[in-house]
Amino acid sequence: MNHQPTADFTELLTAELRAFLTLCEEALALATRENQALSGALEYQTQEFSQRRNNLLPAIKQATISLAGRRIAWQQTHKNQRYACVSVNSLLQSVQAVLMKFFILDRENQQAMLRRGLVPVRHLPPAAAQRPHFVAGLYQRHAIA
Repeated sequence: MNHQPTADFTELLTAELRAFLTLCEEALALATRENQALSGALEYQTQEFSQRRNNLLPAIKQATISLAGRRIAWQQTHKNQRYACVSVNSLLQSVQAVLMKFFILDRENQQAMLRRGLVPVRHLPPAAAQRPHFVAGLYQRHAIA
C-alpha cells in the first residue's frame, strides 16, 4: 500500500526528527562527559550521571512513541517518494550517526564502570554475553551440513 506523503506530514516528520536528533545529541554529550569523568583521576559521581540520564528518558520515550506512528506511514510511501524527501533522509542519517556514536561510547563507559567495580553484581551481563563469538558458535554447532 503506497501513498503520497503530504507536505504537512513531511513537515511534521521533519520537526519530530529534529527534536529527536536534539535529544540524541544531548544523550551523546552526556555520555561524552561521563566518559571523560570515568577516564579522569577524580572520583566518578554515579548519582550525577544517573540522574541526568533519568531526566532524559521520558523525553526520549515520548519522542520514540511519536516517531513510531509516523514510521508506519513513512514506510508505506513509495521508495522513490521517500528518496525525494531529502530533508527527512538527511535527518534520518544524522540520527543514525549520532546514535551509533552514543552506543559505542556508552559501551566504553560500561566497560570502564566494570573495571572500576561500579556496576552492582545483579546488573552484570550473563556469562554468554562476555563471549563475543557465542552466537556464531551456536549457529555453527547447529548448522545443517
